[in-house]
Amino acid sequence: MLLCAGLLAASAAVAQVERTGDYLARMDTDGDGRVSEAEYVAWMGYAFERMDRDGDGVLSAAELPGGKGKPITLEEHRRRLAERFRRQDADRDGYLDARELAAPPR
Repeated sequence: MLLCAGLLAASAAVAQVERTGDYLARMDTDGDGRVSEAEYVAWMGYAFERMDRDGDGVLSAAELPGGKGKPITLEEHRRRLAERFRRQDADRDGYLDARELAAPPR
């Protein structure tokens, strides 16, 4: 959970968005006014790619915030993001709207 929070913070800092509508606009790559699971995972996965300095698809302890922790694969990171997406999808329609994006993590 701590790793996901660190990756989220890194992603948010790079993206420099200030309002929920900004997140929605940037994450919503097909412009339909909502964020699919694939769009969410792609957007939130950006931090992993930036942190994976050797490009091997695994964040080693040295690549993790603080330089310690259990290594995590890109696949595991994406799985965790998909789980987070499903928890945030309050109405279970398979998409996040601005209200769901603004809601505290579930």
